[in-house]
Amino acid sequence: MHLARVSGESAAAEGWPWALGAVALYGLISYGLQYRARARRGSRHPGRDALHDLKDREEPQSSGQHVISRVLMFGGGAAIALVALTTSGVVRIVAAGLTAVVAVSAWAYYDHRAESRSLDRRG
Repeated sequence: MHLARVSGESAAAEGWPWALGAVALYGLISYGLQYRARARRGSRHPGRDALHDLKDREEPQSSGQHVISRVLMFGGGAAIALVALTTSGVVRIVAAGLTAVVAVSAWAYYDHRAESRSLDRRG
């Protein structure tokens, strides 16, 4: 019985680096999306502006839209970490990758829709 508990603990300990790696990859993908958006808009310093956008948006966004955007962002990171912790082997890589694609797509789509709505109201 002691051996089963030890092996279970080591399996959980093995999952944490994967979960942290998945969250780091999610952050990198999110930064890449912001960088691309800034470069398309003609920013002089797209890297710095993209980093700033991840922390706080320059464009005025209603507080409700900002909260939803951040919930989607952090919820996606948490979902990826959960998938990485609960799976193993090749399934872990595939499941975490698919979860990351879905989470980033949902967040980017919401931000794109929210941005276009706020631009329509200003214009």
